[in-house]
Amino acid sequence: MIEDATSPSRLRSNRAALTHKVGYALRHPGRIAPYVRRAGRDAWLRLKHPDHVGYYRAVMAFDTRRDPEAAVGSRTHERWLALGQMQFDYLLEHGLRPEHRMLDIGCGNLRGGWRFIDYLDEGHYYGIDISPDILIAAKRTLTERGLQDKLPHLTLTGDLKLEFLPDDHFDVVHAHSVFSHSPLDVIDECLAHVGRVMKPDGFFDFTFDRTEGTEHQVLREDFYYRTDTLLALAHRHGLHARFMDDWEKRPHGQSKIRVSRSPLPL
Repeated sequence: MIEDATSPSRLRSNRAALTHKVGYALRHPGRIAPYVRRAGRDAWLRLKHPDHVGYYRAVMAFDTRRDPEAAVGSRTHERWLALGQMQFDYLLEHGLRPEHRMLDIGCGNLRGGWRFIDYLDEGHYYGIDISPDILIAAKRTLTERGLQDKLPHLTLTGDLKLEFLPDDHFDVVHAHSVFSHSPLDVIDECLAHVGRVMKPDGFFDFTFDRTEGTEHQVLREDFYYRTDTLLALAHRHGLHARFMDDWEKRPHGQSKIRVSRSPLPL
């Protein structure tokens, strides 16, 4: 059973507040020790890596060594498969075609990516990630699925300026569970540059952890934003943006926004 993170009460929760932490600990005493260990680890990594990309790259290195599928947010292999299928089915419903070119930001170990690689024409999938460790795991997924002949691009990046990519190239840009782990300046950087690499009629879908209360973060790993904040940020960079209501029906727990250079159909 997937907890409904979009229920009204949870959307108003501030997970950084002491009252929330105490209440959560009382309801889930078995999770106190893992949380304390994670908080200690994250504090140490933040001291070693004060910039967010360096810090989160270290987090991913640690988590990937233990379990690449858990590192991308899937507690079981079945859930890893289900979340990848969910991403794939949604974009197919929204018009993804084999001839399209796709940029997958934060491709991870190809939870959804291997399905896109299999479906798209040869060489039409471009996955980027900040973590070299998770990209090594991605190559294992590619090999296990026998998709070498599809010649996907899997590239390490240190920012989201996308300077190494061509203009007007991608029909679909995708970032699943990336902005949920990103401070606002990282999201701003991506939205400032993603329009250049999209085709005029292309679109960029990203998920985020939504709150209707105070925007907050937990351990600099999980960030919660109001929808209007991200819509306004997209508009500031000359992009059209809308909240994707039909994504809310899926048992994922995050919300989705779509942005485009051209007006989006209602």
